[in-house]
Amino acid sequence: MPASKSTPNEHLLTGIRILDLTRALAGPTCSRMFAELGAEVIKIEPAPSGDMVRGISKLRGDSSLYLIQQSLNKKSVCVNLRTPEGMAIVKDLVPHCDAVVENFKPGIMADMGLGYDDLRALKEDIILCSISALGQTGPLSGKPGYDYIAQAYSGITSMIGEAEDSPYIPLAGIGDVSTGVHGAFSIAAALLHRARTGRGQHLDIAILDCYYHCHEVNVHQASGSDGAIKPSRSGRHLSYLCPAGIFKGPGGDIIMMAFMHHWKDLCKAMGRLDLIEDERYANDAVRLERRDEVIALIEDWFSGFDSVDAVIEMLEANHLPCAPVLSVEQTLTHPHLVERGTVRTVKDALGGEFIIPGMPIRTSEYPANPDYHAPGLGEHNREILSSLLGRSEAEIMALYEGGALVDDA
Repeated sequence: MPASKSTPNEHLLTGIRILDLTRALAGPTCSRMFAELGAEVIKIEPAPSGDMVRGISKLRGDSSLYLIQQSLNKKSVCVNLRTPEGMAIVKDLVPHCDAVVENFKPGIMADMGLGYDDLRALKEDIILCSISALGQTGPLSGKPGYDYIAQAYSGITSMIGEAEDSPYIPLAGIGDVSTGVHGAFSIAAALLHRARTGRGQHLDIAILDCYYHCHEVNVHQASGSDGAIKPSRSGRHLSYLCPAGIFKGPGGDIIMMAFMHHWKDLCKAMGRLDLIEDERYANDAVRLERRDEVIALIEDWFSGFDSVDAVIEMLEANHLPCAPVLSVEQTLTHPHLVERGTVRTVKDALGGEFIIPGMPIRTSEYPANPDYHAPGLGEHNREILSSLLGRSEAEIMALYEGGALVDDA
C-alpha cells in the first residue's frame, strides 16, 4: 500500500458540494456516500422539526441515533420552506453546488419552483438526482411509496418466504440503501460527464428499478422458458441450485453453498465419496429433484457435531463456502467485522458512544471511517449563509426573527 499523501481534511470527493433535500433513508444514503467521502453536503431541513427521522430511534435522551447514522459529516441548514425567505435561501444555494439530491414525491420539486428547468435557470450545468419509490415517469409514478412498496412491485417480495405461505419482508433497508448507492454512482458519473461535455443532467433513480436490477436468474428464466419456469419463493433453500441455503445445525443455523463443483468438496467432507459418482446426485438438476432428500442427508450429518463452530471448521477445511447465521447482537463483536470497521463505533456529543454500520468503501490513501459527526438541527445556518451567500449577521438575525431560519441551539 502506498504511503498516504492525503491532508487531514481531504478525501476522494473533496471539493464537491451537494445540496441535500432528502429525508428518510434512500435519499440520505445517497448524500451520505458523498459526505463520508469528503464532499461538502448541505442538508436542508424543513423548519421547525427538521428531517422526519429526528423523531425516531431516540434511545439516548433527545438524540436520534438514526439521524446520526445517516448524517455524519453533513452540514444542517434548517429553513422554513413555506416562506419566500426560506425558499430564497435554498435557491440562492443552488449556484454554489455541483448537484442537488431530492426524494420528494414526483412533482413536488416542480411545485416548489425547484424542478430541473428551474434549477438550470439558476445554474446551467446543475445535476439533479431525483430519487423516488416508483420513478418520475410511468403509470405508477404518482403513487406515494417506500422501500417495501417498490419491493412488492418488483417481484422481489414474492421470492421471500415459505412456498406455501404468504411472502416475508426483510427487516433491513436493502432497497433504500441500494437505491441511494445507485444514486450516488449516477451523480459521480454525471460529474464526469459534465467535466467532459460541460452539460448537467437530470437523473431519475427509482427504488423499483434498483430492486428489479437485483434479480439474478428469476426474470430471464421466466422469460427464456416462455413461462414454463415460474420463479417463486422456496423457503430456506435456492430453487435453482442444490444444495444451497440455510441448514439446521447443532444449536444454530448454517448457510452453505455446495452446488456445482462444490458438491465434490461436500462429499469429501462427509466421508461419502460414493455420492460423487451416484447418478441420483450427479448434478444440480437431479439434486433439485431430490432436494428434500439432500437436505436431510446434510442436516443428519451436521447433527453429529457438537456445535455450529465445529461444523463451520470442517466445511472450511474442505473449502466449502459457508457461514454461521449470526444475530445482529453477534455481529457487534465479531472479530472480522470489528477489525475491518464494518462494525463502526461513533461518539456523539448528545447520543454518546454506540455502534453503526461502517462505510463500505475502503481506499488506499484515506483512513476508513474518519471521525465524522452528525449536525445538530440548523447547526450550520450561520456558516453557510455567511460564507456562501455573503449574508451579514444582521440579515441572518432578521431571518431568525422572521421564522425563516431555525436551529436547536
